[in-house]
Amino acid sequence: MSRIDYFRDPEAPKANSVVPSVTAVVQDSRGRLLLIHKTDNNLWALPGGGHDAGESIAQTVVREVEEETGMTVAVEEIVGLYTDPEHVMKYDDGEVRQQFSICFRARPTGGALRTSSESKEVRWVSPADLEKLEIHPSMRLRITHGLDASRTAPYIG
Repeated sequence: MSRIDYFRDPEAPKANSVVPSVTAVVQDSRGRLLLIHKTDNNLWALPGGGHDAGESIAQTVVREVEEETGMTVAVEEIVGLYTDPEHVMKYDDGEVRQQFSICFRARPTGGALRTSSESKEVRWVSPADLEKLEIHPSMRLRITHGLDASRTAPYIG
């Protein structure tokens, strides 16, 4: 399924759904960030996805990171809540989803990098190399917040 992201675009379609989801800022011992090259919008992003009934939100983080990257993680803390109604994603099945994402910091505990049906490339990226990658502005905001160790309270917006 393909996706088009609209961010503060007056021509954006109206949202017809909201799905709680997660993203994870995962850094290795060298400070590199775990990123995926997404198949649905061809952008680089933090691993993550939708929350399923019957699991805690921390379990969602662990499951989604493993599904998309092959890495296992331990959840540490919340980076922020990202619910901007001016960020919607239009899918080719007619769904137009308003962003509702909880971003977490997590640390790797095992596994090996691999792709999935949602990720055509998975890699550890040095923060200095982030500017070279095509990343959606709302995802870049989460990455900036997640890499800022001086932040003491989660972002809510």
